[in-house]
Amino acid sequence: MLQVNELNQYYGAAHTLRGVSLDVQKGKVLSLLGRNGVGKTTLLKCLMGVLPVAKGNVMFEGHDITKLKPHQRAKLGIAYVPQGREIFARLTVEENMLMGMATLSGRRASSIKGEVYELFPVLKEMLHRRGGDLSGGQQQQLAIARALLAEPKLIILDEPTEGIQPSIIKDIGRVISLLRQRGDIGILLCEQYFDFARELADTFVVMSRGEVVAAGTQDQMDGEDVKKHLAV
Repeated sequence: MLQVNELNQYYGAAHTLRGVSLDVQKGKVLSLLGRNGVGKTTLLKCLMGVLPVAKGNVMFEGHDITKLKPHQRAKLGIAYVPQGREIFARLTVEENMLMGMATLSGRRASSIKGEVYELFPVLKEMLHRRGGDLSGGQQQQLAIARALLAEPKLIILDEPTEGIQPSIIKDIGRVISLLRQRGDIGILLCEQYFDFARELADTFVVMSRGEVVAAGTQDQMDGEDVKKHLAV
């Protein structure tokens, strides 16, 4: 579904991404692992067109999208839940969700909304609360729900467990697992915590200093070796 081929990116004189390659398959979860500052978020912004690519390309469903704008990639079916969530704090939960449904017809919008309430029942109880009044975990749930309401073919999650209470981390893990079981969406999960990712991912890519240092399936990955690249 998504193929990243030898991606390079620079920030001034700094070579921030060094020949990064990865593949995300339909119905599968790829976990992108690495400690803070190794280039994970930079890579995700390149995949969404927020940052330019200096060399290499990004393919989505067989088409080269390297030069496309972020809104064009979103229209193709790529959803992005950024680090920090970036919900609209002054809008209600319902208004935030409506932003995700902007391109859906009335009947389909009602159907997908019902499905999202099943995944995140707490949001139905908080429809008229402002996004900024929610806890960090509730905001993360809202951000993921808003992305899913656009009916993406691929969803990119940038550290969805960061600063979140354990009970909601479990809820987010449950939702990712259910989406994986559904089989019709690819998931790129960017994480620092191997134990969380190990429960959900089919394949792993580990980054350090802007490049891929390990990659493989769960059976191929040595947990202790991976954790060496995640320790501060």
